[in-house]
Amino acid sequence: MDPSAVHETNSLFWDTKGNDVLGATSLPFYGAFVSEENCQLFGDVSGKKMLEIGCGSGQSLQYLGERKASELWGMDLSENQIEKTRQHLTACGLSAKLICSPMEEECGIPEDYFDFVYSVYAIGWTTDLEGTFRRIASYLKKDGVFIFSWSHPIHKCVSAENNTLVFKKCYFDESWYSVSLDESTLTLSDRTLSTYVNALAKAGFVIEQMVEQSDDEILQSRSNSHFAKKAKMLPVTFVIKARKL
Repeated sequence: MDPSAVHETNSLFWDTKGNDVLGATSLPFYGAFVSEENCQLFGDVSGKKMLEIGCGSGQSLQYLGERKASELWGMDLSENQIEKTRQHLTACGLSAKLICSPMEEECGIPEDYFDFVYSVYAIGWTTDLEGTFRRIASYLKKDGVFIFSWSHPIHKCVSAENNTLVFKKCYFDESWYSVSLDESTLTLSDRTLSTYVNALAKAGFVIEQMVEQSDDEILQSRSNSHFAKKAKMLPVTFVIKARKL
């Protein structure tokens, strides 16, 4: 796996058709069927300095800005996403310091500065999980909080066929692979939960909470969808809240 090639492929995807193909996941939702309103992982963010890893189109920064966070920072691999965030926040009367960079690389973000670093369905794009977590730890103040969500690894292994859940992929296979979607290509790796947990520990974090249970109210509101039926049987999203020691 060549990190620069992965960055080039994925940045092109998000610069062009990313939002059209995959849409956008943003607070108050952490992913399918999991919400901040139910989990309450952030608590009161008034006066807090926030950094988003993978800021997408800016809706999550808007959500926290409207809750009186004192500073908003965002980074993203895609120039197009950075511009979308800038335009969206300006329209909402908010401002943020925005940086276009792979999350794995040094990019001028201050260290020991933020109260919260968070990532909504973006952290899994990293080519170096341990390095990214170490870098995120360096951005946080002591006792600062890191919250992130991603597709649950068991969800990637199981498909629904004829009202039956079938394993289609080895849970322990973390090899990189390419996916073609709507004439676009993206490159990913599916990591196990233990890979995330161990990488957090090595970076100096202690896990305070993990969420993998879907919100019942959201499930019921979409109960007729095949995806909701799958989510009733197994987790499709996970969220981790960790604190820097």
